[in-house]
Amino acid sequence: MQPIAMRRTVILTFLAVSDFAACVSLAQRPAPGDRPTEVKVGMQDKAAEAKQGAKAAPARAKEGTKQAVEARLKAVEHAKPTGATEPIHEVEKTLFATRRFEQVMISPDGKRVAWVETLIGKDGAPSGNTAIYVAGVEAKAPPRRLRAGVGAGDHEEGSVAWSLDSKRVAFLSDAVKAGQRQLYVANVSGRDGNATNATGATRATNATDAADATNATNATDATNATKATGAMGAGAKRLTNVKGFLAEPKWSPDGKTIAVLFTENATRASGPLVAETPQTGEIKDAFFEQRLAVVDVASGKLRQISPADTYVYEYDWAPDGLRFAVTAALGNGDNNWWIAELYTLEGATGLMKSIYKPHLQIANPVWSPDGKGIAFIEGLMSDAGLTGGDIFSVDAKGGEAQDLTPEMKASASWIGWTPEKKIIFTEFVGGDVGLASVDPQNKKVEALWRGGEYLAAGAGGFSPTISLAKDGATMAFVRESYAAPPEVWAGQVGEWKQLTRRNERVTREWGDAKSIEWKNGGYQVQGWLLYPKDFDASKKYPLVVNVHGGPSWASVSKWPSPHGYASALAGAGYFVLSPNPRGSYGQGEAFTRANVRDFGGGDFVDILAGVDEAMRVAPIDANRLGLTGWSYGGFMTMFGVTQTNRFKAAMAGAGIANWRSYYGENLIDQWMIPFFGKSVYDDPEIYEKSSAISFIKKVKTPTLVIVGDSDGECPAPQSYEFWHGLKAMGVETQLVVYEHEGHLFAKPQHQRDVIERTLAWFDAHLK
Repeated sequence: MQPIAMRRTVILTFLAVSDFAACVSLAQRPAPGDRPTEVKVGMQDKAAEAKQGAKAAPARAKEGTKQAVEARLKAVEHAKPTGATEPIHEVEKTLFATRRFEQVMISPDGKRVAWVETLIGKDGAPSGNTAIYVAGVEAKAPPRRLRAGVGAGDHEEGSVAWSLDSKRVAFLSDAVKAGQRQLYVANVSGRDGNATNATGATRATNATDAADATNATNATDATNATKATGAMGAGAKRLTNVKGFLAEPKWSPDGKTIAVLFTENATRASGPLVAETPQTGEIKDAFFEQRLAVVDVASGKLRQISPADTYVYEYDWAPDGLRFAVTAALGNGDNNWWIAELYTLEGATGLMKSIYKPHLQIANPVWSPDGKGIAFIEGLMSDAGLTGGDIFSVDAKGGEAQDLTPEMKASASWIGWTPEKKIIFTEFVGGDVGLASVDPQNKKVEALWRGGEYLAAGAGGFSPTISLAKDGATMAFVRESYAAPPEVWAGQVGEWKQLTRRNERVTREWGDAKSIEWKNGGYQVQGWLLYPKDFDASKKYPLVVNVHGGPSWASVSKWPSPHGYASALAGAGYFVLSPNPRGSYGQGEAFTRANVRDFGGGDFVDILAGVDEAMRVAPIDANRLGLTGWSYGGFMTMFGVTQTNRFKAAMAGAGIANWRSYYGENLIDQWMIPFFGKSVYDDPEIYEKSSAISFIKKVKTPTLVIVGDSDGECPAPQSYEFWHGLKAMGVETQLVVYEHEGHLFAKPQHQRDVIERTLAWFDAHLK
């Protein structure tokens, strides 16, 4: 389903505004790109207003008028001190100035680390470009930048992969054409532990390369090198010249071939989180398949080997270099991830064989060192990239899979083999992140480390991961928490060393974070309580509950990103509670499955019990409670305000109001079957009982509704439907629709706007 045409028609019937107080007519509507479309209660035309005459509206209706909404917001604005920097702007400065690391990869010999970091533009926000740096784990020399192109300009460069001999790095770069990544290889061997181009770095191999690359000794690099880091990689060899989307390069064991995921002629990045491409005319079930391809390092020849009708999600080289383990599904890749199977794929012939059909969702397939088995993670997962579950293994020839962690009170999120044939893994455990290992022979699990922090190394996912060297002990990752901004670390467990200090000047603009626990419905539930900045124990503060997405996910101690609008509230005088109710990761599969066929039931009761616990341990004003969330959290916000009047204000981001209509609107309905048991056509009642719209007459909470107009995961009509219901009930509300934004907003100006609008809404009702 692609409801773009309907969405655009609806959007154009309303006024576009640039701020809370000013409206512009359709004739004055700004050009696409920068401004959201804001739809407010009370936007009737003049004829409708005249028809109303002098008839007095009910008191409840007055509270929901456009004038009432704007009066509240203006009152808050007028109460702010003039000539002073507002706290929220200091929070924004921190969120946008923080250097983010998209990937960390340790060399197989454990001596060097390559990482990919975001670059900050002149406006203080991420520029959209990324850079690759390489540094030695033990060397004291500064990191050096690895580039595909030359000159002063930055590019989108990343997806690094080390060769098994630790002498070369493969990576992707759009140095030739913006937005079109190609595959490159650079020699990075050096005696000092830092990356240096080999003297014999390969020159460009054709006329096009000659225009875009130079020999490694060219003085251009010296000119463009920064004082802190020497630039390198001008001799990188471009291997591909494709049209489409490349991802996840991995070297073959013999170093002669690089495998990549390739979506030929793709018009956008894969996955349902990005903005969908508008469709008009006759709508067909058209899609692009992501296939596994291999690239010959010597010649640059690319050969697609997986079937043309199959979408490949993840893969791993077999130790013999002849086969692959892949997770894949026929047909629409965005939609069918939830029914993907585990296959083996012959490199020479492209023959695929299904060796395991999972009961739930699978991720992260890895071959055992002896090539006899394949390990993977299986569990109830609501989103690709949000990995969590138990660890399984299966014979490479097929058969029954064995659960290696059947009673584990945690959720594995990444796995890798050690030379001792044990499996090391990262995990959600409680509200923390941990490292552990399991012996497949006896299923013994050994805890290695646990902390109220976040460790991540991988590109393309959102769960905790590490990059592991060949010794199975040395690792690298990005380490962060509510208290510490992200930086690259490496070493063995207990001996990790910090390699970067990119964010040492970034200041924390929120208070301390405390892990709290409570009991409800037979479950032990955990959550993170983020304190206001400059907390004063003698005062009482408002509280906003921030429900995480998923639902298969977990709130952890992590430095907030520009998407972290809720955490930003703590910089403006709010407590923020991020609970992990039943359905979350961190307490084993039984806990994750505890909200199946019960969305908004036990999980919402867990959340309310968490509010009680937060009020018990912190000075929170019971009359100033707010509720918010994005995605599944947006659903929970919409549903929550229909179940209780305890919250005095709410903001629902990318929410779901009506599971019955949603089934036919979203582009990924396969995800719903594991959670609801049947399709909406076979069991409509189970969808209706969890729909906010079924209880819309109970709502009294003023609610701000936010969504992107190109969201394929939680389509904009869901937000329109909820907003329409609130209007009909006379409830104070606003609907703000952001142009060409998907499920996760990409434009910094829109991210800032979400933060500021959300704060203004809560300030107007809770302060």
